[in-house]
Amino acid sequence: MIRRAWHGLILALLLLSEVRDLPQERAQESFRKPRRVAIQGYQDDVMEPFLTRNGRYLLFNNSNDPSVDTNLHYAERIDGLTFAYRGEIAGVNTPALEGAPTMDSEGNLYFVSSRSYAVTLSTLFRGRFADGHGSSVELVSGVSRQEAGIVNFDVEVSPDGNDLYFVDGRLGAGEGPPETADLILAHRRGASFERASNSSAIFRRVNTPALEYAAAISADGRELFFTRYDPAKASPPSILRAVRKNRSKPFGEPQPVSAIAGFVEAPTLSPDGRSLYYHKKEGARFVIYRVTR
Repeated sequence: MIRRAWHGLILALLLLSEVRDLPQERAQESFRKPRRVAIQGYQDDVMEPFLTRNGRYLLFNNSNDPSVDTNLHYAERIDGLTFAYRGEIAGVNTPALEGAPTMDSEGNLYFVSSRSYAVTLSTLFRGRFADGHGSSVELVSGVSRQEAGIVNFDVEVSPDGNDLYFVDGRLGAGEGPPETADLILAHRRGASFERASNSSAIFRRVNTPALEYAAAISADGRELFFTRYDPAKASPPSILRAVRKNRSKPFGEPQPVSAIAGFVEAPTLSPDGRSLYYHKKEGARFVIYRVTR
């Protein structure tokens, strides 16, 4: 979440107190043909898209503007560029901010919510998703640093449910962007998660003094897409790709996905690895685009 996106999260907190073996350069250049995605029956902002692991549903949140009640929504696939809006995800939304949905192959839904940050210093939640309904919503334990001013915004769960890719962000003053934002890895340990001891090494070439957030991971865990934004520069956020040989290795040097331009964030990969979806700002509205390879 960036600019308007984390403005909503910050305000809510205050109110609460698969291309497997292609060379890296060739693979990222193979994305082509940005095309806008239609969500029939929906006219509002679409942000933080996530395509479920079976490709059936597109999960997302509406605008993160502070004046808006940010909630989780879903749409059902008609084809690769067309989805039918089905409504809000029942059972998960509150008057607080809910956003950045992600899900594993077993229907375990993860998302960000500011509902209890003032008490728990935590923002990552999970529940069960089935046919547009969420249930058994609970806080994800073992992830938060339990430090005031540190917020975990954006989350991605691996298809097998064993890994969480999320963000440690340090809030700045006012409604500006965070002072820092880096990607973090956690592994599942029973019913909870534990930060990986080698997380810093895994993202050594990914995390920089700029802000890195909104990760998307391939099914085999070897391909990472994410957003980078440097508030000190005039350029908008961009989407990058990094690869590695296997899940135990660090990611290599990230490269921009050159087919994607403009104010763009929050990539999500199709189950076959051939399509990348993301949100883009067009005028005052956020919409979804797709590139393919």
